[in-house]
Amino acid sequence: MQAWQVHQNGEPSEVMVLGEVERPVPGDGQVLLKVRAATINFPDVLMCRGEYQIKPPLPFTPGVEICGETEDGRRVIGNPALPYGGFAEYVVADERGLFSAPESLDDAEAASLLIGYQTGWFGLHRRAALEAGETLLVHAAAGGVGSAAVQLGKAAGATVIGVVGGADKVGVARELGCDVVVDRRTEDVVSAVKEATGGRGVDVVYDPVGGAAYTQSTKVVAFEGRIVVVGFASGAIPSPALNHALVKNYSILGLHWGLYNTKNPKLVQHCHEQLTELAARGAIKPLVSERVPLGGAAAAVQRVADGVTTGRVAVLPSLSSSENGAAA
Repeated sequence: MQAWQVHQNGEPSEVMVLGEVERPVPGDGQVLLKVRAATINFPDVLMCRGEYQIKPPLPFTPGVEICGETEDGRRVIGNPALPYGGFAEYVVADERGLFSAPESLDDAEAASLLIGYQTGWFGLHRRAALEAGETLLVHAAAGGVGSAAVQLGKAAGATVIGVVGGADKVGVARELGCDVVVDRRTEDVVSAVKEATGGRGVDVVYDPVGGAAYTQSTKVVAFEGRIVVVGFASGAIPSPALNHALVKNYSILGLHWGLYNTKNPKLVQHCHEQLTELAARGAIKPLVSERVPLGGAAAAVQRVADGVTTGRVAVLPSLSSSENGAAA
């Protein structure tokens, strides 16, 4: 079968190599899946660089989120068992970690429902207890993780302020449902958010960026607000001033979605059921900005690394180069 492999760490476009490899063999409790779609996540970038907390042995195949087909024809979503990641024709995955792909979503959309939307659901509902009528600020609102949080926030009845980087992403954030969009490249984020909230600030901040975005969050979070720390796409991990949290009376909440798979897997299943229901009634629909063939995976991962994509980019092994294009 064909698969991308990383033999040494570095930038995705430089270290990902496409070649013929042996089809993986399932171990105990695992199943073989034909990959129907694999979405690109920032952890794929970090694993290529050797900077992710999980470091699969070299060589490995990136791709941590897929929609696949079982040998008996069931369409499922899940996380491949590394080092056999999703940028390949076949993967193996732990059977207990698989979920039925929602019928309301196509393969690329279904694959996108797992990491970003589960992270958003746990972050907003389990950790921050977001309520209808509250104001939610989402950093990187046009990205794969941020776009999911925007839709989930709107579905929960919140007013959503999206922060993006660039005029092209402003329109995307508005189409996703943001009530207010702030372009951090041309506007002062703190001033714009305070103006939009009448000086009150926001109840919940969803931050997958870190660095300067976190600092901005502390300046706009309201009394008894909650900052949900999801990741550090900026590459800068902030050191929070706890005296500031004390004086201003806000909470700093960490969210590591993967822990729920080991600590409370029943809650992960419940989350999937909630997301499936939201998708079925059209309250959420993953934004898939590009669908690329298997041969285009390395270049696509590099675009995600460079921060020039919106929503999710999906790799479809069955897609021919002539069919390559952006989603409608």
